Amino acid sequence: MSLHSVVKSLFVVVSLLLAGQSAQAFEQKAFDKAAVEAAQAAGKPVLIHITAPWCPTCKAQHKVLDSLSKKPDLAAIEVFDVDFDTQADVMKSFKANSQSTLIAFSGATETGRLAGATKSEDIEALLKTTLKK
Repeated sequence: MSLHSVVKSLFVVVSLLLAGQSAQAFEQKAFDKAAVEAAQAAGKPVLIHITAPWCPTCKAQHKVLDSLSKKPDLAAIEVFDVDFDTQADVMKSFKANSQSTLIAFSGATETGRLAGATKSEDIEALLKTTLKK
């Protein structure tokens, strides 16, 4: 077997492994009321992230969430981003007053919230509350 064949085979294996990893990560999606209600009605873990593109704290939270999304034990969480600038009605429905607010749910039951938190361990602890039944 040539070195080129070995490298090509290794590339295929690594690509398949990485593809399997990304399928396990939770995805951050734009807020959709029907999708959130369906996830909550099904008893799924849900995180609402009130965010703004100009907010440095929100950007830091997105980086932490991106990192945590790769943890298999958190893969089932559905994350929905609420736009602070355009979705004031949604913020009001969640009784949230500011951007960089994270609200956790297990089904329709709120399990916790954080405002302005950027430490990975704090956000991970909040995410884990969504997994408790």
